Amino acid sequence: MQQYRPSGFGLLPPVVKNLLIINGLFFLSTLALGSAFQIDLTQYLGLHFPGSQHFGVWQLVSYMFMHADFTHVLFNMFALWMFGNVLENVWGSKRFLNYYLVTGIGAGLVQWLVGFIRIQGILPQLTPEEIQIVYTQGADVMKQGMNYSHDAMRILNNVVNTPTVGASGAVFGILLAFGMMFPNSLIYLYFAIPVKAKYFVMGYGAVELYMGFSNNPTDNVAHFAHLGGMIFGFFLIMYWKKKGKLFD
Repeated sequence: MQQYRPSGFGLLPPVVKNLLIINGLFFLSTLALGSAFQIDLTQYLGLHFPGSQHFGVWQLVSYMFMHADFTHVLFNMFALWMFGNVLENVWGSKRFLNYYLVTGIGAGLVQWLVGFIRIQGILPQLTPEEIQIVYTQGADVMKQGMNYSHDAMRILNNVVNTPTVGASGAVFGILLAFGMMFPNSLIYLYFAIPVKAKYFVMGYGAVELYMGFSNNPTDNVAHFAHLGGMIFGFFLIMYWKKKGKLFD
């Protein structure tokens, strides 16, 4: 049985270390600026749907360094360290950083695609004036902790003006890579139950797919973005494998 033991590797290689630092700094800056100056960094750096009044193309990268709360950033950074340090030691820093960015950006693109598909069925239910109201005023409505009572306007506003934040898409890409490259390594679920990496990844992916299609209105997790990170990661790994560049 293949089981990874980190004793021969650097436990904090440079890209993982710097990603941990950058994510921590962004999180602390979000808290500090919000508390002292009422500046919402998520408004500028979170991933917004194209057409939103707060949309910016840079958000496809910047959203990966924003997190909703301490638990969110803690679990993402723990997973980044746990699996990312192995991959960076095997791939090298440049290849690992490229993979991280591709999967994170890919997750954002999938999130946009899912949002676009989701609103196609409701746009015919809205007048041009109602659509314009959502695009121009919806973000302010959401900022006040409210939403529209009109069902179609509410759904459109959720898609257009709810920013996506977090490194989860890239982290799920890293998890997928670990499962593909070290399929028989043991991951201890809840620090107690040994599960082979390949089964852990497949199970996690299946749960994300189920949760994504469940479309629970109280669930604010971007499940399809997580799957997007895994999808982009899979194709990138297969491309490297085909080129014979997976380990160099």
